[in-house]
Amino acid sequence: MADVLPEVADYVVVGAGSAGCVVAARLSEDPNVRVVLLEAGGRDTNPWIHLPVGYAKTMYHPELSWNYLTEPEPNLDNRQLIWPRGRVLGGSSSLNGLIYIRGQREDYDHWRQLGCTGWSFADVLPYFKRSEDNERPGSELRGRGGPLAVSDLRQNDPLVATFVQAAVEAGIPRNDDFNGPTQEGVGSPQTTTRNGLRWSTARAFLKPAMGRPNLAVISNAHSTGVVMQGNRATGVRVKRHGAELVVRATREVILCGGAINSPQLLLLSGIGPAAELAQHGIPVVRDMPQVGRNLQDHLQARMVYKLNQPMGLNGRKNSLLGLAAMGLEYILTRSGPLTWSAGVANVFARVLPGSASPDVQFHMLPFSSDKPGPDLHRFAGMTVSTCQLRPESRGTITLANADPFAKALIHANYLATETDRRCMIEGLRLIRRVMAQPAIAPLVAGEYLPGEAAETDEALLAHIRATSSTIFHPSGTCRMGGDAASVVDPELRVRGIEGLRVADASVMPTVVSGNTNAACIMIGEKCADLLKASAKQRLAA
Repeated sequence: MADVLPEVADYVVVGAGSAGCVVAARLSEDPNVRVVLLEAGGRDTNPWIHLPVGYAKTMYHPELSWNYLTEPEPNLDNRQLIWPRGRVLGGSSSLNGLIYIRGQREDYDHWRQLGCTGWSFADVLPYFKRSEDNERPGSELRGRGGPLAVSDLRQNDPLVATFVQAAVEAGIPRNDDFNGPTQEGVGSPQTTTRNGLRWSTARAFLKPAMGRPNLAVISNAHSTGVVMQGNRATGVRVKRHGAELVVRATREVILCGGAINSPQLLLLSGIGPAAELAQHGIPVVRDMPQVGRNLQDHLQARMVYKLNQPMGLNGRKNSLLGLAAMGLEYILTRSGPLTWSAGVANVFARVLPGSASPDVQFHMLPFSSDKPGPDLHRFAGMTVSTCQLRPESRGTITLANADPFAKALIHANYLATETDRRCMIEGLRLIRRVMAQPAIAPLVAGEYLPGEAAETDEALLAHIRATSSTIFHPSGTCRMGGDAASVVDPELRVRGIEGLRVADASVMPTVVSGNTNAACIMIGEKCADLLKASAKQRLAA
């Protein structure tokens, strides 16, 4: 960590999150390159960050999370949804549910079909493998020896095995590796953990690089705009400890702030829809109508079941003896509930007739609560949520005003299409089919949420509108593409602007079919290689 912001560097990276830590660490491997990494949040010293189940404590933390709030969602009963995003070293990889899912190979082949040359599954697989240190034996699809620890869940709750068996009885195939040859099936996911500890990108990529003299990691540094000279990015404006500062980039600026902050910073810098910029008195550097558009997110709807036996976590969490036992299990074996991810069993399945690959994902948890967080029900219960993997609905990120400290306006526009509504309803119906199977039905005392009375499509949709929430995967707002309207080209360069790239979930033309952290890490890996190749070309010229 550096205490003083350098005045100049070769590369300035904005955002020390899932992609930013990777970009900065990989670039600084060259001792002749000076790299500055800017992070608006602080260091990752909170102990709950490093305990896997600690996400329940940190996700809505007032200092560790941006805690964005959407505008009233017209298709969700005008509710405003909280969108946690990491505001700490490691970004959302320090707060997320730890699940390591790459998405389907079809996702990346589709990107290629959309004009993103170099982003097919065959193109990106080497980057997934390079980052990964999987505890399983090596294979042609999995990596060993990389910085990112990827491990099997260290669990022993019989309710998980019971749920998996019920899904198999419902016709869903068993799948022990969702990142293997096929995603479809039921099983437990792998996680970004090692020996019972979270492996964020700060821990995996940044910590080993901290001692390099050519890397300056600056925390509590809020980037307020990209410095422009004509159509070239030459640095970043920063506010830190009350002081207005500028760090100059002799080569390139790379925005890794995520699907909300990266488009916001472009807009604040005069890069975006001209009419919107004019509305806020921001001089137009480049009219780019697609900045902040194409917003996608995975919406989740939960079903909660009461159990007639003292299984799962609720009872243990609500008793001092149970808490002590869980703590002792963790201390002695680095296993048990304190190592759980936000979904100790997953299902990837097809619920719509035209889907050639899974279109929903379930997250099963052997506990229940009224909302995500540490407060569990007093009764024995379990939760299964469904999310649509490839939503058709598109939203926007726009400026509230020209103040760089004002939060952007988020219009997620969930459930705007009939396909999205039908997919969510059918996901709930598939959960019910699984929970009615012989393996698990004898354990169920009743459906607590939404309840057996919600039988019709209208009732299920009403439940979705009233209770659904984000599953924390915003993406797409700086869309990559081969067309002139896309925000970044396939080399992640902002179109029409020299020396400026974006590398995070915002560049995804379509959200991947699963949890997004793994894909963001891959994007960071590929961005670093693109930057290195560009530097070599300049030297050769």
